[in-house]
Amino acid sequence: MTAGERVVVVGAGVAGLTTAVVVAEAGASLHVIAEQVPGVTSLAAGAMWGPYLVEPKNKVDQWGQRSLEIFRELAKDPSTGVRLTSGIEASRTAEAPPDWATTLPGFRPCEPTELPAGFSAGYRFTVPLIDMPTYLDFLLRRLHAAGGTVERRRLASLADAGPAPVIVNCTGLGAQELVPDHDLRPIRGQHVVVTNPGLTEFFSEDTGLSPDLLCFYPHGDTVVLGGTAIDGEGGLAADDKAAAGILARCAEVEPRLAQARVLEHRVGARPTRPAIRVEEELWEDGTVAVHNYGHGGAGVTLSWGCAEEARDLLRARRG
Repeated sequence: MTAGERVVVVGAGVAGLTTAVVVAEAGASLHVIAEQVPGVTSLAAGAMWGPYLVEPKNKVDQWGQRSLEIFRELAKDPSTGVRLTSGIEASRTAEAPPDWATTLPGFRPCEPTELPAGFSAGYRFTVPLIDMPTYLDFLLRRLHAAGGTVERRRLASLADAGPAPVIVNCTGLGAQELVPDHDLRPIRGQHVVVTNPGLTEFFSEDTGLSPDLLCFYPHGDTVVLGGTAIDGEGGLAADDKAAAGILARCAEVEPRLAQARVLEHRVGARPTRPAIRVEEELWEDGTVAVHNYGHGGAGVTLSWGCAEEARDLLRARRG
């Protein structure tokens, strides 16, 4: 990648916008093309840093740690929407904590008195919480400050993003058709946003592979309640029955939430594949394509690490 070289990033979710920022700040002439700005699935995220249920593990650990470093820096500025927040992740089956959690500040096992009824184990730590509407707006401002431009347009193929010497594919679930990638599938997620009755700490249950999640993330005046993980479903219409279940599960753990006023429903489709794809491809016409998609529910968590790897692939290829 040479200074001033035109690079088109396709997609404006958290992966696309973060990659666009990193590549623009490296000196490229950066243009984003996306049907939705910002992407609705990223807007629907909770979002708490944590590399859940994604592969390949060695790369995920590396990408996640790099992103964690950057989120800790961003948390020093409230306007980014990132805050370092203490809370509890708990289990009803006394599961051991994941490796990534044990290295976080303030990590310790919970005392039995700290756990809600029905939970047998848990641990406390401090981690970045990201208010996604605020954060995605911050990324857009940072992109514009680096000279990047944004165009809202639906593409029939990745090639439609050209002509450009470099195209970066951050289309998430859209890669099913645009690549096409038949290994990619949606996992539908829903959150309910309510008024904050005074919560300052997060709570998350380790639910494993269950489609019914339980978490709440306070963001100032609001709380994001979760959630669902419906494998194979990609519809984005709010499900009233699922929302009622989310509210009931969260209120059972935190009774103050029972009286909170519902503000909105957020629905997304997590772009999931057996392994995250971050790699380059050389097309017959000489275009360099770099793919960065398939992050499942860990798109925010891995965003900066994956974006920097995409940038480094371009640097290595273009000189």
